[in-house]
Amino acid sequence: MPAVTIRKLSAEAHRALKVRAAQHGRSTEAEMRDILEAAVRPPHRVKLGSLLASIGREADLTESEAEHFDRLRDKTPAEPVKLR
Repeated sequence: MPAVTIRKLSAEAHRALKVRAAQHGRSTEAEMRDILEAAVRPPHRVKLGSLLASIGREADLTESEAEHFDRLRDKTPAEPVKLR
């Protein structure tokens, strides 16, 4: 798991983090992880699968139209990614 070092954090910000962590009953490090996770992965973000399913429902395709698209779909199994 990656580790991150935060440099030049003000003493005031560090104290505020410690207080906030104590209020939530966790360590300062756990509090910082929670803050970062919330910032980069907001709970109301658009998820691709949900978005595509929504578009599909709104398209209101007939059964024959859906079958047509299914015939056009490439059913070749995907090759796994080769990482070095």
